[in-house]
Amino acid sequence: MDATDMIRSGGFEVVEAKDADEAIEILEHRPDITVIFTDVHMPGSMDGLKLAAAVRGRWPPIKIVATSGRANLGADDLPSGSRFLRKPYSAREIVSMLREVTSDSL
Repeated sequence: MDATDMIRSGGFEVVEAKDADEAIEILEHRPDITVIFTDVHMPGSMDGLKLAAAVRGRWPPIKIVATSGRANLGADDLPSGSRFLRKPYSAREIVSMLREVTSDSL
């Protein structure tokens, strides 16, 4: 089961992007998106950390959850209020974290 399947299993709608540039383009046209889940290592012109910074700068209310199996991130590596979920993770862990960050905005 991949991350999108895990997230869907928790009742979340998933909008996939092949890279950070596509993610930005989607966010420009989807004001209903409230949280992004990104891998730190991704293809394209920016990695997940740069995507997180861009999202925080343009859409401050959007919650950010980053993941990686290779990077150990500290509080200073991600924009303020972002969360980090280390790989490998279970469906329960990812759904729990997404529910936690989305409940913060209610």
